[in-house]
Amino acid sequence: MQIRDWLPFLGMPLMLLFVQVIAIVLVLPMQAAGLVAFEDPESVANPLLFIGMLLVFTLVLLLLIRFGGRRFIAVFIGLAMFMTFVYIFSALSILAFGMNDVAAIGALIAAGGATALLYLYPEWYVIDVLGVLVSAGVASIFGISLAILPVLVLLVLLAVYDAISVYRTKHMITLAEGVIETKAPIMVVVPKRADYSFRREGLSIEEGKERGAFLMGMGDLIMPSILVVSSHVFVDAPAVLWILSAPTLGAMIGSLAGLAVLLYFVNTGKPQAGLPPLNSGVIAGFLVGAALAGSFGWLPPL
Repeated sequence: MQIRDWLPFLGMPLMLLFVQVIAIVLVLPMQAAGLVAFEDPESVANPLLFIGMLLVFTLVLLLLIRFGGRRFIAVFIGLAMFMTFVYIFSALSILAFGMNDVAAIGALIAAGGATALLYLYPEWYVIDVLGVLVSAGVASIFGISLAILPVLVLLVLLAVYDAISVYRTKHMITLAEGVIETKAPIMVVVPKRADYSFRREGLSIEEGKERGAFLMGMGDLIMPSILVVSSHVFVDAPAVLWILSAPTLGAMIGSLAGLAVLLYFVNTGKPQAGLPPLNSGVIAGFLVGAALAGSFGWLPPL
């Protein structure tokens, strides 16, 4: 393979790494703004609530696709993206200006501008930059809201659900195809050639059909990154690189290893469930890092 053939396989790991680093940077302003998803981060019921919300969201989108409501998908996702941008830019504004009216107004303007840009000019690089920011913000919010054990439970359940929905029921493929047709920006796109344009060509995920770019759902960026953030917040271990502890570094390295496995199978051209290798990698990396640091305070008492 030539160097250009490897570039798409470098883009996805870089995006995953950027998501995790930005998510960690957002931790303090997110906490200062009180942007937590669950009141009790230790509750193991939280993953079940998370899965429930995901199933409802998926069901709504599938019903819209089934009954010809694709235009409403764009509106539905657009509102969700706008609210997510509000949270993210609120945290960034607090980090830059402190908690005041200027920060609040600036966050609303920035959120509106980012959402408009996604829908008025949905080129792949716009989708990727803002997609990385959205993924980092969501990962940060759930990472500060879920302690280690609930996150581990969540990642295992999501990996099983993702495998079933892609390989057995295949409803996740149907969902992805419907969302792609609307060009709703909830996926990141890595071009395979320099002249690729998502605005002009879109992206097909049909088996056996040549694609101009690789596609990865934002969920594949967000879910493993939740454990990275949670380990940074809830695990008591000394920093070994920058502000990162061994468990956090291990989780980051493990997620990249899981992504490498995923990309190997993606290269076959068939749709793949991303969360089984990604979540397995991030969990394994975290456990190795925790063992090296001797940090086991997150384990329940025997």
